[in-house]
Amino acid sequence: MSEIPFDTSDVDRWVGVPIGGGQFKDPIHVNDIRRWAQGMQNPNPLFYDERFAAEGHFGELVAPQSFAVCTTVGHGAVPAIQGNIPGTHMLFGGDEWWFFGPRIRPGDKIRSERMLFDYSVKDTKFAGPTMFSRGDTTYIGQTGEVVCKQRSTSIRYLAEEARKRASFEDQQEKQWTDEELEEVERQKLEYYRSFLDLGHEKRLFVQVGDKLPRRVIGPHSLMTFTTEWRSYLMTVWGASYDEGRSSTYEAGWLPEMSRDDEGAAVDPSHNDGLYKGPSRGHVQPKYAQLIGMPRGYGYGASMGAWIVDYLTNWAGEWGFVVHSDMKFRAPALTGDVTYIDGEVSNLNYDDPSGSPIATLQIRMTNQDDNLMAIGAAEVMLPAG
Repeated sequence: MSEIPFDTSDVDRWVGVPIGGGQFKDPIHVNDIRRWAQGMQNPNPLFYDERFAAEGHFGELVAPQSFAVCTTVGHGAVPAIQGNIPGTHMLFGGDEWWFFGPRIRPGDKIRSERMLFDYSVKDTKFAGPTMFSRGDTTYIGQTGEVVCKQRSTSIRYLAEEARKRASFEDQQEKQWTDEELEEVERQKLEYYRSFLDLGHEKRLFVQVGDKLPRRVIGPHSLMTFTTEWRSYLMTVWGASYDEGRSSTYEAGWLPEMSRDDEGAAVDPSHNDGLYKGPSRGHVQPKYAQLIGMPRGYGYGASMGAWIVDYLTNWAGEWGFVVHSDMKFRAPALTGDVTYIDGEVSNLNYDDPSGSPIATLQIRMTNQDDNLMAIGAAEVMLPAG
């Protein structure tokens, strides 16, 4: 057992209290949306090709529903990382989303309202005493209309204990053969054709038991993780300002994983998060191992975005993701390939909207069929 106490007493004062955090200074630019689609490896032309989008349902380029998490600072996890617990690090444990209707477009300006919802402490194989905290981020447009709400789960644990247990130390990075990579690329193109073939049409004739086309992402690498990171607006120097009280930066991070505010006054990379700060373990294996991970690993927020994109692409331009509740079980590691599969488990034709609501069961795995994420989502389909 670690000699460092797992004391959550400082967390209690933040529960149920509106908190501050970063807000963006500028409206969303069309290239922000394009960069997001590129970073999430989602080549749906609706989100980067204005000529294609102009011919469709919206008449212009719009953001995918997953883009909401790009319009806040801290992946939506800020409210779930409150209170100081010395010697801890965090991983994403899942995201629940409620979407309310407005599609984000170029020129919009989104602000975040945040609150720590609740937490519990459990004993885990990975790190012993571990806190699962849930925090809410509400995304509000420039007109005051609520765009969506995210309830993010943060897994906070003692880095020293996770390092001792090294649950992932026996995992070696897969070396893919040329033939295997060709097959991965074939499956990717097959998935892309599924939404390109739908185009601007409505998704009709859905039945319970229908299987969604498999989405394939990867192999992941330090380059792909870095590209993802740079697609988040919060990583742009000077893009945001702090508003209100938040203890996220003083949450008890290890010194090696903390931000350097003094250095950042001269060189913003010292406060970047990736070069220096809590996110450096994603692309710097030395620091990944410091917090109990075997090598570079992906972002929980990106895992959530991959799934919401998967749902959005299947729904098509005339559909809408209403709700998604995903539990994360394991991260994407360098060398891994991620697979997302879905199946229609229910169709509700009695929704007050008058449109059918499809319930989808979603499962995310890697090349070894290890479970990465699982959950259910509700998607509103066109009435006809």
